[in-house]
Amino acid sequence: MEPRATGESGRVLMGAPGRYPTMKDSGVEWLGDVPVHWGCQRLKTLCTMQSGEAITAETIEATGEYPVYGGNGVRGFSSKYTHDGTYALIGRQGALCGNVRLAQGRFWASEHAVVTRLPGDHVPEWFVSVLTVMNLNQYSVAAAQPGLSVDRVLNLWVPVPPQCEQRAIARFLDYATSRIDRCIHAKEKLITLLEEQKQAVIHAAVTGQIDVRTGKPYLKYKRSRISLIEDVPKCWKVRRLKTIARIRYGLGQPPREVPDGLPMLRATNICRGEIVEKDMVYVDPKEVPIGRNALLAQEEILVVRSGAYTADSAIVPQEYSGAVAGYDLVVAATGVSPRFLAFALLAGYVRDDQLIVASLRAAQPHLNAEELGVALVLLPSWQDQVAIAEYLDTVTRQIQTTITHGRRQIELLGEYRNRLIADVVSGKIDVREVAAALPDEGPFAYKGTLDEVRRFHKKQG
Repeated sequence: MEPRATGESGRVLMGAPGRYPTMKDSGVEWLGDVPVHWGCQRLKTLCTMQSGEAITAETIEATGEYPVYGGNGVRGFSSKYTHDGTYALIGRQGALCGNVRLAQGRFWASEHAVVTRLPGDHVPEWFVSVLTVMNLNQYSVAAAQPGLSVDRVLNLWVPVPPQCEQRAIARFLDYATSRIDRCIHAKEKLITLLEEQKQAVIHAAVTGQIDVRTGKPYLKYKRSRISLIEDVPKCWKVRRLKTIARIRYGLGQPPREVPDGLPMLRATNICRGEIVEKDMVYVDPKEVPIGRNALLAQEEILVVRSGAYTADSAIVPQEYSGAVAGYDLVVAATGVSPRFLAFALLAGYVRDDQLIVASLRAAQPHLNAEELGVALVLLPSWQDQVAIAEYLDTVTRQIQTTITHGRRQIELLGEYRNRLIADVVSGKIDVREVAAALPDEGPFAYKGTLDEVRRFHKKQG
């Protein structure tokens, strides 16, 4: 899909950037109209692109004097460097090829990065923003290891404002995006704190640190048989998971994907007790083997079997009853409250101290049914299980609502940030006066007065 720079981003942070007074057709499909005094050039006439130099993994250190850039940012450090200055680096290989970043000072660019050199007084920071908007990943060549087609990229057209305007754009975007990024970071930090709070509430309830009906500790405790938990309520028992639940494997290899098929729940759809729809796959129900018992029932529990999120789990809600279990493990509670068991599997004493530890027997974390089945679970009376589940349903739902709202805000801020950059570098909004009025900070501070800047820009068109 071609990149698009459409519409105007509205009133942005400082003042009100407006439209340029006179526009012209750029002749470039994704770009549309540009200010009349801007030019358009093929990248090959504006810059040079060259792959970095090979470096072995053995020579890359965890710390060092000079950063080593690979296809997706810093890989480590080296005692030597290949470049000294300010350059735009483009990832050349891998799923994230086409990503763009600014490298400054002395650094080593590996063969997986494309080093872009601008001639004359063109502004690298402006150029990085232009390349980012162009979504260069779409020009990768499909292969076992995706790679960027540099020849194709060099033939692309880009808008080129006067160099003084490049500085204005770079200054404005540096100021605006840094503030958007701070807001995103603050919301990410809040979400982290809320996740920790949610985890603490679950742990306190399912280990008997508090009686959820009174908000106080239980009257009597005894020594626990579980590592890292000292005392548990006297009437609670310890059971291995396989004695209170049936465990089976999911389908494994997915059937053919179809638009209106059955949803197939995989590790990517499991997130700390929640089923999420992102990257949901739908499969042909006719190709689901009946003998594999892969269809899910409401309140069964999915446990991630391998990968970075091994041992994460989620209970199956009503709307996904009848969905297909993917590669992961399925836990069906027998004789205990499924909702209580789902919260217990999320608690640190089970997930972190038992399941994750058991999965780390190889380079790639991997959990099997036997290791899941021998996990120890604290088990109160049925009445306590129901009370704890109801309490945690209410409390964690409130926390999760705030987390979901925060994530949506981050998503919207990211979309706004991308839209803002696209509108500015494509000339859809004029930020020259706004940039001139910004505080004198950063590398693009104006030396003249605001009136002098206005007169200069008026003379430039």
